[in-house]
Amino acid sequence: MKWIAFSGSWRKINREVEKDIRRTIKEIISRGDGIVSGGALNVDYIAIDEILKLDPTAKRIKIFLPTSLEIYTRHYRKRAVEEIITKGQAEELIAQLSKIKEINTASIIENKNNKIVNKNTYHERNSAIVEMADELNAFYVNIGVGGAGVKDIIEKARKKGIPVKVFNYTITKQSFDISN
Repeated sequence: MKWIAFSGSWRKINREVEKDIRRTIKEIISRGDGIVSGGALNVDYIAIDEILKLDPTAKRIKIFLPTSLEIYTRHYRKRAVEEIITKGQAEELIAQLSKIKEINTASIIENKNNKIVNKNTYHERNSAIVEMADELNAFYVNIGVGGAGVKDIIEKARKKGIPVKVFNYTITKQSFDISN
C-alpha cells in the first residue's frame, strides 16, 4: 500500500476543488492505497471526509497534527474567537478528528513535544507527512496570495524525490466559497 499525502488551502476552496479532491480520493482508495494529511480545514477536511465514507475503519488514514489533539482543539477554538475561521468550521474539524481518533487511535499522529501551533510546528508537521508519503497531491489556491504551507510541503516532497501532483485554482471573491 502506498501513502498519498494531501495538502492544500485551508482558507478557501470552491466546488471545483472539492470535486477534484473527492475524485482523487476515490481513485486512491480504489487502488488500495491510503492518505496522509495534516488535519486542517478545507482541503484536508474534505479529503478526510471522503475517505471516511470509503474506509469507515480509518485504517487507510494517517493524520499528522502539529501538537496534541487537545492543544490543536484549543488552537482552532481560539481562531474562531479571533474570527479567523467560523465557530462551525472549528467544531466540525474538531469533531472529525475526534471521531477518527475514536475509530482508530493509530490514525491520529500527535506531536506531543510541541506546546503551541505556529508556522514552525506546521512546517514540522509537513516534514512528518512527507517522510511517510510515497506521493503528494497539492491543491494550490491563488498561487502568490498565500499558501506558504503548501509551498513548503511541495518543496519537501520534491527534495525527497517523490511524485508531486499540483492542482492549481484561482478563486475570486465572486466564486462560491464552501467554507462559509
